[in-house]
Amino acid sequence: MKIGSDTVALVTGGASGLGAATAEMLAGAGAHVVLLDRDRAAGEERANALRGTFIETDVSDAGAVRAALERIADERGALHIAVNCAGLAPAAKTVSKGAAHDPALFAKTIGVNLIGTFNVASQAAAMMARNDPLDADGTRGVIVNTASVAAYEGQVGQIAYAASKAGVAGMTLPMARDLAQTGIRVCAIAPGLFRTPMLEALPQEVQDSLGAQVPFPSRLGAAPEFAQLVRHIVENPMLNGEVIRLDGAIRMAPR
Repeated sequence: MKIGSDTVALVTGGASGLGAATAEMLAGAGAHVVLLDRDRAAGEERANALRGTFIETDVSDAGAVRAALERIADERGALHIAVNCAGLAPAAKTVSKGAAHDPALFAKTIGVNLIGTFNVASQAAAMMARNDPLDADGTRGVIVNTASVAAYEGQVGQIAYAASKAGVAGMTLPMARDLAQTGIRVCAIAPGLFRTPMLEALPQEVQDSLGAQVPFPSRLGAAPEFAQLVRHIVENPMLNGEVIRLDGAIRMAPR
């Protein structure tokens, strides 16, 4: 699918990190970008810089997502691309100091990372299904979700995060199959160690140590490299139903 001035793209978690880089890439390609995030100040600043739209949204709330999609329909008339980058990454073991993992924290992580991704993807798909075909293949839209290498090699303290991202990876193929007849493609990206606000908060020596664990290139990934893959997925019509690792060949150790 070609990205151009008629393209409307939604990015969750678009105020920072991978989402911000993706939004910048899409806007640079000519799309009108709608950012969904809980950080109003950062979201509005980013949207203004990209001449896009910001909608404060808790993706774990299906009603809030529905309201956001209705606003996009009213203001832009259509939606062609949806990229889910919103997420949480808490650190907690199954049992720590004799206490079981906080079930509320586990549920919150599943609620944002997995259910939030489902809320946006499913409702975006329903809106995309109303589009006229965009190319000779009959494409009506593209959805890109964000999994993680933790879906396959969750580390100590990542039980909630790994479970949520494994769910995102697991729903990729059935969602793509569900939507095949409507001309909507679905892929997921499973990034490895990327320079995001969470990792940038760590001391530089820790960042360097983490980057050195990546076989090649031996560094943390850069957010624009994630955005570059999003663009390739959107533009390559045969990419569908696939979870793509973007990790420099790393396989995570237990800790």
